Amino acid sequence: MKTLFIGLINGYQKFISPLTPPSCRFYPTCSHYGVEAIQKHGALKGSLLTIRRISKCHPFHEGGYDPVPEKFPNKD
Repeated sequence: MKTLFIGLINGYQKFISPLTPPSCRFYPTCSHYGVEAIQKHGALKGSLLTIRRISKCHPFHEGGYDPVPEKFPNKD
């Protein structure tokens, strides 16, 4: 699963992303974040982190530096 998800993100980076102007408000970009999250935390947890990150992408969030966490955040 990890390989499939990372392949899909790499396809987006190679074929779709160059067609749009750079507009990411985060560093690293969401697609790079997704690859790193999936590599670090596996397909399921990495995908959840990526979805959470993409959900922050709106005009009311300031953006900035947002690295992949070392540990998967638990709800306590």
